[in-house]
Amino acid sequence: MQGAAAYRLSGNRLHLQHGPIDLILKAEGRDAAMIDRVYAGAERRFRPLLRELVAELTDLRRPGVEERAFSGMVAQRMQRAIRPHLPGFVTPMAAVAGAVADEILAAARAEAPELRIWANNGGDIAFARPDGAPFRSAIPGIGVFETTTGLRQAGLSSSGWRGRSHSLGIADCVTVLAPTAAAADVAATLIANAVDLPGHAAIGRRPAAELAPDSDLGMRLVTVSVGALTPEECSRALDAGQGVAKHMQSRGLIHGALLALGAGLRMVGEGQMIEAPVGV
Repeated sequence: MQGAAAYRLSGNRLHLQHGPIDLILKAEGRDAAMIDRVYAGAERRFRPLLRELVAELTDLRRPGVEERAFSGMVAQRMQRAIRPHLPGFVTPMAAVAGAVADEILAAARAEAPELRIWANNGGDIAFARPDGAPFRSAIPGIGVFETTTGLRQAGLSSSGWRGRSHSLGIADCVTVLAPTAAAADVAATLIANAVDLPGHAAIGRRPAAELAPDSDLGMRLVTVSVGALTPEECSRALDAGQGVAKHMQSRGLIHGALLALGAGLRMVGEGQMIEAPVGV
């Protein structure tokens, strides 16, 4: 595996890449020297990050337990994110992409906490808006999600059976707004798992380990195809996921969620869908 790489993109964004991590960082401001410091700080933190994760990867792939402790800062973020969902089945890997985004955002903000900054790790986004301005993010195939005014730091994450990671459910997409990107990452995964029609003949499933031998899901059945569903069936599956999302919101674990399946769309809590240009 090649070492970590960092370079500037158009729009004065910083691209950080190492192995499976592909992250874009954006700091907004007119002071070029300040932005240079922000990007330098983020790059310093990024370079050893993957090695830290790999050192604890075996335990990070195991089902989460309350008392497990990790050495690395990102691994600790992952453990904190899953802890409220235990003793249900979830591994720290459910939070990895969001936790990386949170860690890079923290390193960037340490250099200039007054700037608007976002870190987008393959769609798992950690952002800071010290002025409380709304944050907008595109959701492929659905539209543009806008956060609540006054939210100064939070995270966004999406999950679904068509996404990068395997899902136990059939949601086309679940997008979650939470206090951190790691928390949003875990919640999106679990809500998407809950959008389901167990035993339905139109849904194809295979053991995760057959598709990816090192999957933290082991032999659990993940969704590989979703055939034709009636509107009523889509509604029933969305009801199940919406119930999980509402429970998470009532516990203060998430700010809001968007759930999509077929033509059905459900919103829980904060955030809204808009038609507008997107800055991410």
